[in-house]
Amino acid sequence: MANKVQSKCLCCGDIFTVDVRNRGRQKYCPKLTCRAAGKAARQRRWLGKPENQDYFSGPEHVERVRTWRAAHPGYWRSHRRARGIALQDALVCQVVETAEDMTSRALQDALRCQGPVLIGLIAHLSDSALQDDIASTTRGLLQLGQDILSGQKPHAPQTSAAP
Repeated sequence: MANKVQSKCLCCGDIFTVDVRNRGRQKYCPKLTCRAAGKAARQRRWLGKPENQDYFSGPEHVERVRTWRAAHPGYWRSHRRARGIALQDALVCQVVETAEDMTSRALQDALRCQGPVLIGLIAHLSDSALQDDIASTTRGLLQLGQDILSGQKPHAPQTSAAP
């Protein structure tokens, strides 16, 4: 048959039949590992171009995302919870301890994965999932914590009155 072309996969080295619609372009066989390797190679090649180095970064793209999120309030919070389908299973920290240790370390076990917990807390407090907003809120919280630990007056005014 004239339409069937065979090629050698750049990932595994096996000979495969090229899809006729992709003659001359298909370099990887249809195996999942080879397809993943091909996608990774294409992304590296695309990101290697100078015009793509800062793609989707900069103030105009941040403003575009802010505008979209203002028009779609609560989108990132509600739609996944309503369906109950997780994109990724939660990591369960499994630590082998005795019964005495578990009662005294319950909070510490819960906070072992503190990076995602802190980012989630800051996103919840700032009511935004934008990295720029989280970063500015984090800087403010860091400054406040440093001021408290050093005994200085906090820069931010207190919003609640002391009892």
